[in-house]
Amino acid sequence: MDRALGLTDYSEKRRGAVEALRSEGVLRTDSVIQAMLKVPREKFLRSDEIPYAYVDSPLPIGYGQTTSALHMTAMFCEYSELKLGQKVLEVGGGCGYMSCVYAEVVAPAERPEREWGHVWSVEIIKELAGFAVLNVRRAGYENRVTVIHGDASVGLRDGAPYDVIIVASAAPDIPDPLIEELAPNGVLLIPVGTPHFFQELLRVRKCQDGKISHDNLAGVAFVPLKGKLGWQR
Repeated sequence: MDRALGLTDYSEKRRGAVEALRSEGVLRTDSVIQAMLKVPREKFLRSDEIPYAYVDSPLPIGYGQTTSALHMTAMFCEYSELKLGQKVLEVGGGCGYMSCVYAEVVAPAERPEREWGHVWSVEIIKELAGFAVLNVRRAGYENRVTVIHGDASVGLRDGAPYDVIIVASAAPDIPDPLIEELAPNGVLLIPVGTPHFFQELLRVRKCQDGKISHDNLAGVAFVPLKGKLGWQR
């Protein structure tokens, strides 16, 4: 039985979930494995969803939105090739959980701050942005994750150019401003396709000379991207 939301028990469940993803080959990189072992997903959920924190499934976070399944969090980290010291833009920050996993890879607490990267997490739904701010602070990542209420489908100048841009909702196409704000040798992950049921997860690379290439990684299902260059304006 979980005691007082069972932090000890949830730690055990976290280890079990991460080990399952590692055994399945979804998790491969030591820094990503350590990040997912460290960040407590239960601290980012509504109280009625906490018992399901380590079920590998999307979970509702309110306002018609979800936080991605654990395997998708792992895939985003692995596919984006996150590294220590990188600057990351997250488009659609939701509850802040994935933001903190990214931060734990690019700015792990045990490394000196001068080596840290940073995560800018932008959420267009004001109430969710406020929820994420509280969650990020409670989890101790406020010096590594900046949560902003806004429309990042049109980019975010604050930290540009970014080494990695991760879009956590489905877009009708790849927004040009995100390409422009991607650093040379940077990686952009974005689901592109219809607003419901099925999209393709694309990995976009910007070469040193500015040329763009992309590859199709997997079929996915995400909520529609809101904003000026999204499905829901």
